Amino acid sequence: VQLVESGGGLVQAGGSLRLSCAASGRFVSSYAMGWFRQALGKEREFVAAISFSGRTTIYADAVKGRFTIARDNTKNTVYLQMNSLTPEDTAVYYCAGGPRTTMTALQYDYWGQGTQVTVSS
Repeated sequence: VQLVESGGGLVQAGGSLRLSCAASGRFVSSYAMGWFRQALGKEREFVAAISFSGRTTIYADAVKGRFTIARDNTKNTVYLQMNSLTPEDTAVYYCAGGPRTTMTALQYDYWGQGTQVTVSS
């Protein structure tokens, strides 16, 4: 399974970005998918996750109401719509795939290389 993120960039505070994660490989549509982020000098943290069907989503408290995770299994792609961005959202964002919809990074088997999101004040 290969995961490739895109859509990162530089945005002003209050702006929006949509990240995409394109997945390839067998049984991809049967995986739960998650987004994590890692700011400079900090540990990787959970952002959002979605079940393989898309019916179940979970979010970190820091992004609830601002970020939305979605998936299109016909395109093997997962999205993270990010609104009302703040400088605290600046990080490298990673998508991950695994058997469970979980906040725990260790339970994801596959990871992308990450995409940088920078929010200026």
